[in-house]
Amino acid sequence: MARCEVCGNDYDKSFEVVAAGERHTFDSFECAVHKMAPACEHCGCKVIGHGTEVDGHFYCCAHCAREATGTTEAQDRVETAVARPSPTSAASSSTSSSAMPPD
Repeated sequence: MARCEVCGNDYDKSFEVVAAGERHTFDSFECAVHKMAPACEHCGCKVIGHGTEVDGHFYCCAHCAREATGTTEAQDRVETAVARPSPTSAASSSTSSSAMPPD
């Protein structure tokens, strides 16, 4: 068993994460996120997904990046002139069901 470095729980299902050459031991993803995920430099929430980086500073979303830096370039979404079908609409059109005959 190994002891979680965040909460101290000695757990038989603990796991290790190696990042930047350092080894860390956790008993849950919650503790791993608490210790390792960067915090948004605008609102303070943990950045668990990709987030947005502007000039070496991390933000949870484009809104926080724009608010903190004054840039207008940070975007959550970019619309192009040619619209492509979304994965959701493409999947639903390929799995269309045929009408059932009446009883």
